Amino acid sequence: MSDETYGVERAKRLVELLRGLAERIAMLTTDADLLAAGPELIKLMGDARSELFHYEVRATYDTPEAVESRRIVEDARRRMDGLEFGRIEFDRDDAEGDEPWRRGT
Repeated sequence: MSDETYGVERAKRLVELLRGLAERIAMLTTDADLLAAGPELIKLMGDARSELFHYEVRATYDTPEAVESRRIVEDARRRMDGLEFGRIEFDRDDAEGDEPWRRGT
């Protein structure tokens, strides 16, 4: 598994970690039990928080291929916008039928 992506198996482990935390809290039926379990819960929540952070960062990571694909699509959209509104930019020196007074420059 790549460090840059968050695989299906790791996501399943994260879900299990979160459900385990919820179950542990639900098992602490009295206020006194809940408060007494503070250190244990802090550790469990810290583990969950850390893994959630990794999930968020890795799940939203764009591979180089995705970035390139998005760039190609955006470039095509910009070109289409230019065609629709007559805003195509081009080098006038390369244009056919250029004004005669510009050819000599």
